[in-house]
Amino acid sequence: MSSFNSISPEKLARLIGVPHGPALVDVRADEDYAADPRLIPGATRRACESVASWAGDFAGRSVVVACNRGQKLSEGVAAWLRGAGATSAETLAGGHVAWAEAGLPLVPQSKLPARDPQGRTIWVTRARPKVDRIACPWLIRRFVDPAAVILFVAPSEVTAVAEKFGGAPFDVEGVFWSHRGEACTFDTMIEEWGLAIPPLERLATIVRGADTARPDLAPEAAGLLAASLGLSRMFADDLEQLEAGMTLYDAFYRWCRDATDETHNWPTNKPGKPA
Repeated sequence: MSSFNSISPEKLARLIGVPHGPALVDVRADEDYAADPRLIPGATRRACESVASWAGDFAGRSVVVACNRGQKLSEGVAAWLRGAGATSAETLAGGHVAWAEAGLPLVPQSKLPARDPQGRTIWVTRARPKVDRIACPWLIRRFVDPAAVILFVAPSEVTAVAEKFGGAPFDVEGVFWSHRGEACTFDTMIEEWGLAIPPLERLATIVRGADTARPDLAPEAAGLLAASLGLSRMFADDLEQLEAGMTLYDAFYRWCRDATDETHNWPTNKPGKPA
């Protein structure tokens, strides 16, 4: 049972992937992390011993702290974060072990690029994005690294820029993070990161249909393509387009998760027949 300052794995799972979700901090001891080097989606690793030096990074934010079993390490770090000005700081009830035992998704650290000195992953792709190159950054920032840096560059320079700046190239030919057969890059990322939960699988079908000219895959694919092409013409700046696209994919994700059975009828209140 969750205590006043803790959150259950099931409740936390509902907060992952949405824009108002809490920051997630993994403070497992090194030996526990070595035994299972996977992260709760969106979590970052921090050393509990140095919490005094980084607690201020979370001032004004809601945070969930996870250690191996939800005991002294997470309790101590959460208390420290509350004292340093976090809006709220909860522990994950049962810790990383309880999350894993619940069968909830875990992202292999080995499948992520090395982080820069600020702790961010860097991703490089072609400029002037349409579908996959907005969908993938949305997935990265919502489920892997909220602080991820996305670099949009000339198509011919993607791999060279990635190599020079320590990033991962994506959605270009001949790289790991790209199309595979009929699957698009979004599909590849979901598979490699173990994120095949029903809402993301449903969204992946829509993205694949829009990105690979297969509107027959899902009725929503044509709408996503239309919205994506419209955004590409509204914004000359790729990063501004990405910010607008984040909201678009937030909406599609919530529909995939919560609203696929909901219908809309108009008018809702038909006038009664005359007496």
